[in-house]
Amino acid sequence: MAQTVPRTLVRTRENRRQGRRHPAVATLMALPLAVLLLLVFDGWETVATQASSVGVVLGR
Repeated sequence: MAQTVPRTLVRTRENRRQGRRHPAVATLMALPLAVLLLLVFDGWETVATQASSVGVVLGR
């Protein structure tokens, strides 16, 4: 009788072979859309406010 590999192992091997995308690559892919949305919806003040809030939290 032939021995088979469980499906979970096959998926794991496929995922390892394909690899994961580096976070910097994902950021570079999403950045143009984020900038476009900022320009279209005029959200620069909101971004500045959020960045300031994050800076305060990190400064604690």
